[in-house]
Amino acid sequence: MSITEYHFRYKDLLLDLQSLKAVLGYPGQPLPAPFDYYLEEALDFASGLEDIKAVTRWVESIEIEPSIGIILAAGQTFELGKTLCKELRNSEQLLFFVCTAGKTISDRSKELLAGEDPAKGYILDQVGIFLTEAVGNRMQQFIKEALTDGRKLTNRYSPGYCHWDVADQRKLFSLFPSAPCGVTLTSSLLMNPVKSISGVIGIGKSVGYRDYPCALCLSNHCIYRKTTS
Repeated sequence: MSITEYHFRYKDLLLDLQSLKAVLGYPGQPLPAPFDYYLEEALDFASGLEDIKAVTRWVESIEIEPSIGIILAAGQTFELGKTLCKELRNSEQLLFFVCTAGKTISDRSKELLAGEDPAKGYILDQVGIFLTEAVGNRMQQFIKEALTDGRKLTNRYSPGYCHWDVADQRKLFSLFPSAPCGVTLTSSLLMNPVKSISGVIGIGKSVGYRDYPCALCLSNHCIYRKTTS
């Protein structure tokens, strides 16, 4: 079992601020007052976070069955569906992961949204979402840089995405020690802290990577769909 944990600081990550501003309603232009200050304050808060983490597990013995939409890995049967199995079909290994922006930013944005200052809370909440994606991107970059033998990466895919049954969250979390990166699952399979993502990446010499594979996904709530469509 090859498990690796990563600890990040805000300065290690690259936030897509242009896309963030677009989600906030100001694509390609400065935020007006007081939202510019709120964003600056939120980014300053993020710069002090100490609980940004990721954990990965490599699985080399895998079976991918695109015709029936399942993957067998580490003693578990994952029901990803035919579309994602097709995307992963040339993988030689699979990398399962959990990433989080941490409890601190998740709790603070929730507090602000609940009544102290909803506008600040909303902006901090969006910063947390983009920060979580940045953690995934940085983790993926680490993996890519470590592959020096011609192997490549697919996109990362998560339970609930493109017909992958969200119930597989429990199976995915079973691949790690209890509460990977401090992340747990609620009874409804949501992650806590909420600013967290989990999923799988395919690795192999014949796999491919797509930039924003929106054609695979019907979600209307994706941060990238909002800024690229």
